Amino acid sequence: MHDRHPDHGRAGKLIADACFLAGLNKIETKDENGKAQERWRPAYVLHYIQDWYNEPDIIIDISDSFEQRMKAIKAYSTQFHTGAASEVGPQTYISTPDFLESIIARARMLGKRIGVKYAEGFISEKKIGISSLDALIQVET
Repeated sequence: MHDRHPDHGRAGKLIADACFLAGLNKIETKDENGKAQERWRPAYVLHYIQDWYNEPDIIIDISDSFEQRMKAIKAYSTQFHTGAASEVGPQTYISTPDFLESIIARARMLGKRIGVKYAEGFISEKKIGISSLDALIQVET
C-alpha cells in the first residue's frame, strides 16, 4: 500500500506482514501470562485508501456513520481545518478547508458508484469471495 505520507504506507505493510506471520505454525508467541498463543490469521486485510486515489477492491456503504466519521476526523483540530483551532501553527496539506471537502467528495463519488449517499473504498491483496450471488443484491430502502 502506497500513500502520500510514507509512515501510512509502511504501517499498512507492517500490519499485512504481522497478519501473515501470526498465522505461521513455527512462530511461537505468548500472552501476557506466558501462555502459548494459537496461530491466527484474518481472512482479509483491507487497506483504507488514504490520500492518493486507488481503484478500490471493495466499496462499503458508510452512509449511516458518515456524520460520526466526520466528527471523529474533526476531533483532531490541530491536524485538520476545523475553524479557529486550525489557524494555530503552519498550514499544511491536510489543514486546508479543501482537504476535508475532498474527503466528502470521495465518499460521495464512491457512494454513487454503489447507489448510496456515502461509501468508503478499500484495497485487498487477496481476492474477496462471496458464498452466494444474493450477497450482491442491494436491498432498496
